[in-house]
Amino acid sequence: MPKQPLHTLVLGGIRSGKTGFAEAQALAQQQPVIYVATATAGDDEMANRISRHQSIRPATWGLVEEPLNLAQVLSEHGQQSPAPCLLIDCMSLWVSNLLHAGTEQLKAQKQAFLEQVADYPGALIIVSNETGLGTIGMDPLTRQFCDELGWLNQALAQRCHKVVMVLAGLPLTLKDSIV
Repeated sequence: MPKQPLHTLVLGGIRSGKTGFAEAQALAQQQPVIYVATATAGDDEMANRISRHQSIRPATWGLVEEPLNLAQVLSEHGQQSPAPCLLIDCMSLWVSNLLHAGTEQLKAQKQAFLEQVADYPGALIIVSNETGLGTIGMDPLTRQFCDELGWLNQALAQRCHKVVMVLAGLPLTLKDSIV
């Protein structure tokens, strides 16, 4: 019997249902789950969003808040036996954080993260926004963000066994390879 795909990329637009879908996938795992949050509460509205997300997650899940160094999180948890299921939410906030940290930081962190994704021995569920369906941004920073996130999504899709696009709460499987 084939094994369950270990690494899943969940794409979708804002409020598409991608996080809920990813959380349901994590709940189905037969191992401990650690929610890896990349968001930072820069204002009251974002703090409320974070609080709302935290309140609906199972109390048994661990939490790691890491806005920049995701490679280190994967490396540390990948050394555990068995490695826990990591649900990383989300790549768009992570790319935004790295853009504000500087181009060199973005390049180094992205490369290190992609290497750790390929090597992570446990279940990995990564949530990311799909920005390629909208209009081209009017300012250079918005265009750079969309480019960087699009390239990251492509690299993750190559490394993940399963890729799902969530639209209006409905999952559409784009890739499903058995490991």
